[in-house]
Amino acid sequence: MAQRLDFKVLMGKESKKGGGTPVVVKMENPNYSVVEIDGPDAALRPVDKSRGKNAKQVRWVLLLKAHRAVGCVAWLAGLFWALLGTIKKRLFFREGVTVATEKLGKGKLVLRVIRVFLVTSLVILGFEVAAYLKGWHYFEASAAAEYLHRIPMAAPNLLHMFYVAWLNFRADYIAPTILGLSNFCVALFLVQSVDRLVLCLGCLWIKFKKIKPEIRGGDPFKSPDIEALDYKWPMVLVQIPMCNEREVYDQSISAVCQLDWPKDRILIQVLDDSDEEDIQWLIRGEVDKWRQKGVNIIYRHRLLRTGYKAGNLNSAMGCDYVKDYEFVAIFDADFQPNPDYLKLTVPHFKDNPELGLVQARWSFVNKDENLLTRLQNINLCFHFEVEQQVNSVFMNFFGFNGTAGVWRIKALEESGGWLERTTVEDMDIAVRAHLNGWKFIFLNDVKVLCELPESYEAYRKQQHRWHSGPMQLFRLCLPAILTSKIALWKKANLIFLFFLLRKLILPFYSFTLFCIILPLTMFVPEAELPLWVICYVPIVMSFMNIVPAPKSFPFIVPYLLFENTMSVTKFNAMVSGLFQLGSSYEWVVTKKAGRSSESDLLAAAERESKTSTIQPQLHRGSSESEIGQLSLLKEKAEAVPKPKKKVNKLYRKELALAFLLLTASVRSLLSAQGVHFYFLLFQGVTFLLVGLDLIGEQMR
Repeated sequence: MAQRLDFKVLMGKESKKGGGTPVVVKMENPNYSVVEIDGPDAALRPVDKSRGKNAKQVRWVLLLKAHRAVGCVAWLAGLFWALLGTIKKRLFFREGVTVATEKLGKGKLVLRVIRVFLVTSLVILGFEVAAYLKGWHYFEASAAAEYLHRIPMAAPNLLHMFYVAWLNFRADYIAPTILGLSNFCVALFLVQSVDRLVLCLGCLWIKFKKIKPEIRGGDPFKSPDIEALDYKWPMVLVQIPMCNEREVYDQSISAVCQLDWPKDRILIQVLDDSDEEDIQWLIRGEVDKWRQKGVNIIYRHRLLRTGYKAGNLNSAMGCDYVKDYEFVAIFDADFQPNPDYLKLTVPHFKDNPELGLVQARWSFVNKDENLLTRLQNINLCFHFEVEQQVNSVFMNFFGFNGTAGVWRIKALEESGGWLERTTVEDMDIAVRAHLNGWKFIFLNDVKVLCELPESYEAYRKQQHRWHSGPMQLFRLCLPAILTSKIALWKKANLIFLFFLLRKLILPFYSFTLFCIILPLTMFVPEAELPLWVICYVPIVMSFMNIVPAPKSFPFIVPYLLFENTMSVTKFNAMVSGLFQLGSSYEWVVTKKAGRSSESDLLAAAERESKTSTIQPQLHRGSSESEIGQLSLLKEKAEAVPKPKKKVNKLYRKELALAFLLLTASVRSLLSAQGVHFYFLLFQGVTFLLVGLDLIGEQMR
């Protein structure tokens, strides 16, 4: 019989120093292992989980782990196979694909440079793989330097001689050049990171202190009896510039016509630059419908679309009746302001004669439509929540966003009005107004619904215009900034922070450092980038960017990779605007899909049900010629065949950079650089997906 264990003995109350009597339990069943208790407190010690398992249990554990590994590998293989299938269709069969060609020489030059880097990297990779197979494993800088000091006098073969010559040339000539350029880009990167950190701290201070723009004399619309305050309703002009906006023209006109403002104190101008006759008649019909409902609205169309949006606004401001109005509110065709928009913005001008602009924040109706819109939402939330708000509170200046803002007409006139010299007329008028002493206010709590571009093609063209225009403007307004009478710190803010740091340096170092220098350092380990440059600091900066949009935290990795991918477009646009190339003057209207929120759809259905009974009265007021034109237009629309669906495109620069980064990731395997390999691999895959137009709306 087995010896009985006393509870007191197990607790160690009656034990001597040095332990108790060992107890051995032997079982006849061989499937159980022998357990030895070596002391009275052995039962309370941590148990080694690896002990006591029989062969059958170990076999099942190994089979389970193998099953999980096979499942993971199968999933990765399936994903890789699907990606290869898409590449095969788009590169070889060209099914539903068009190649995005560069119209101008500068874009082709950038593509040629990337191709040269790609071919050179492939040649070097092949040469070093051959050296690796020969057993010359000197792919790190320290190992290569040590190897060069003990090279034998007589080289064994020709390949070995070339290999030694490459190591010498790499260390003496290529590495210092790359190291100098990388240090310069890292310095710019750190300066920009400090600026981003200061902006975030300023935003936290605003939140902590609950700083908000206040209306001098109090908000008249919060009074229970506004008539008792004898508030004089200002005359407000509302402008809706548009061009071939088939999908969204009715939404913007409907929203603006429902603004809560006295009908005799507001005038709505629909400024149509459309060159398609059917769209012109549709917009004209929408304007007539609201005019017959009692809305003070007019339709203006230009025969010649000179100066794009700036020319359109400048032409409208030249009308004789504009002198009767004090303020002008501007909304692009896809913007849908709430009825109380004017009541929330216009009172800020009261008793504040130095105020020239009140800007509202954008809110996006389709921010969750696809991955592309989610990533755009992160960028724009940071722009409004942090950049615009901090600059408004501490600088009294920020760049006008071109829409969802109210201008004092006197400020526009004294600043020279709308000029057609750049494609960023909004930023142009904001800089000139700031130089003339006008102040700006940003209202983060006032939001206007709008739409984000859902296809990569539309987003790419929009970003090209947004990054080429500021550099074009910087060249033109730099003399005016230097000779202006504003304070010196305001000049420094405009030149170094607003233009150079945030418009020029950011796309320059982002493209040069992460898309060119980093893959080159894989082939030149003497100039290797430190881990904190490619990992820690970018992740911290990405966290700061996502803070204003906390629901987007799961997309931090795609956001970081996509921003580096977009640096190609931004860098090309920046160079185009800085050197006045032809593409900097190109204006392409951002394509919209006409998205509406659920509340907008319910409200529209309710309005349609209410107005269905009075619809005959609306058409009865139209002239016979207009009715004839509308009927003729409907007949033409039925006879004309439907336009072909748009197809996806292949973007050559992104594809070339994808293969360059993937080649560099293969090279990093030879030197066993873990973080560098994963970054290059995932960044290369991101470039590949973007180059194949697999992000955003799929056209066909």
